[in-house]
Amino acid sequence: MLKGFRQFLMRGNVIDLAVAVVVGAAFGAVVTALVKDLITPLIAAIGGKPDFSAIVFTVNGSKFLIGDFINAVISFVMIGAAIYFFVVAPMNALVARMNRGAAPPDPTTKKCTECLSEIPIAAKRCAFCTSPVV
Repeated sequence: MLKGFRQFLMRGNVIDLAVAVVVGAAFGAVVTALVKDLITPLIAAIGGKPDFSAIVFTVNGSKFLIGDFINAVISFVMIGAAIYFFVVAPMNALVARMNRGAAPPDPTTKKCTECLSEIPIAAKRCAFCTSPVV
């Protein structure tokens, strides 16, 4: 029983997942600090006060913290923008630059001349309309 557990733990998937979780948590802290310490003060310098937590309304003694919700939404949008502009866009540009000279992969499907559905290259008859394919 312990041998099977050890094999499970030593499998590449588990170790890769553990590393991804640790790196993801650390990266999340970096992105949160970027937004909180750099982008939010920049917005405050341009537009005024960056904290909306004082916006509250009360109904029958229940407090609705609209300002906290607005803060969370703004933080979410800024974190998403930071990740897109500082991680996703540069990585897409890097991958595109690396694949610039690569040949496109060979096609695996073709269109049926009768019904225009996608069929495998090696097919001799369309699976959808059963017409012979040249």
